[in-house]
Amino acid sequence: MEEKQSKRDENSIKIIQPEKTKISAYRWTICSLLFFATTINYIDRQILGILAPVLQKDIGWNAIDYGLIVTAFQAAYALGLLFFGRFIDKTGTKIGYTVSITLWSLAAMGHALVRSVFGFGVARFALGLGESGNFPAAIKATAEWFPKKERAFATGLFNSGANIGAVVAPIVVPWITLTWGWREAFIFTGLLGFIWIVLWLWLYEIPEKHKKVSSKELEYIQSDPIEKVSEKIPWMKLFKYKQTWAFVIGKFLTDPIWWFYLYWLPTFLNSRYHLDLANIGLPLIVIYTMTSIGSIGGGWLSGAFMKRGWSLNKARKVVMLISAILIVPIVFASVVSEWWAVLLIGLAAAAHQSWSANLFTTSSDMFPKKAVGSVVGLGGMAGAIGGMLIATAAGIILQLTGSYFALFIICGSVYLIALAIFQIMVPDLDKSIISFDEI
Repeated sequence: MEEKQSKRDENSIKIIQPEKTKISAYRWTICSLLFFATTINYIDRQILGILAPVLQKDIGWNAIDYGLIVTAFQAAYALGLLFFGRFIDKTGTKIGYTVSITLWSLAAMGHALVRSVFGFGVARFALGLGESGNFPAAIKATAEWFPKKERAFATGLFNSGANIGAVVAPIVVPWITLTWGWREAFIFTGLLGFIWIVLWLWLYEIPEKHKKVSSKELEYIQSDPIEKVSEKIPWMKLFKYKQTWAFVIGKFLTDPIWWFYLYWLPTFLNSRYHLDLANIGLPLIVIYTMTSIGSIGGGWLSGAFMKRGWSLNKARKVVMLISAILIVPIVFASVVSEWWAVLLIGLAAAAHQSWSANLFTTSSDMFPKKAVGSVVGLGGMAGAIGGMLIATAAGIILQLTGSYFALFIICGSVYLIALAIFQIMVPDLDKSIISFDEI
């Protein structure tokens, strides 16, 4: 009898004991939204590069005209980053991202209406203004939803959307163009952004207010040292910190290389290996599939190093160094056979995304969350200005020489230079974290 009573008591205890709070994983839903936004962002960017050989015949532009059209996008992107980074810090990620993707989706569809080189310049300028909000918003959302030990991996995951977008575009855009026409391709890709906006407004909120975030997950998200709250961060004061300049210079030197890949690879493959719209898809798919591996792998690797006890400084910079070294062989891309060129470019593009995932994450490593959008905006603006320079230079160099050799030399060398400058300006990331009190 006593034994039965004891069992009944144990069962009663089990019934009345509250269940342990489960650790939810809603932050990865947010990462998925950032991934899909970045995918759409790059489909809308990549479409011009894919259609460039077709539009060159239809609209009648030369290499210099095309370089100026790309420059118009870069100029607007730089200007927009200066505005959007601050705008997102002030209004919040939810509103800022919504405004950004609405603007760029309308601009993407607007390409279908133009019929001249000048018209494409205007359309690309409008697209650049809208798209400039993507990365400040995404990096800020990552800082809000992930602790530092997961941020590089999360950044690598959502940033791989750029590569997926660049893979999807060569599959979808030629098919739409060959079936219906290039104007319909711009309309279809532009509509994708509005589908995303519906999901974003429905699913997004900061973790402190989100009903689907458990207390355990919120505790994990906020496991980094508590940041002191400040109502206002003086934007201009960010310029006085070497950490800001290290990030800005890193973006200025290396972002233009990615812009070069995005806009000039289709024309390179067309002019060097005579690949037309129907045959250019597979090489681009291979290249950008490789970049997805680089983006996710580079973000994962620095986090894995930290979990093994490496310092933040060592983990980030070792991965950036590996990435920079892997990019060097691209200097031979213009003098080898087609598939060797594809593999060399794919390796370099993958290593760039590994570099980018870690460089992006240093902004949230060094600055408080309320300043991240502004810092990323400044860095992105610098990268866009660099993109303007390389777009114009590429057009002039190709028009005069007809060779990509000098351009690939630039691509292979700037990362080691950028890392050396970053190391000089920020020798230890762990000791370079800025507090609100300092700002």
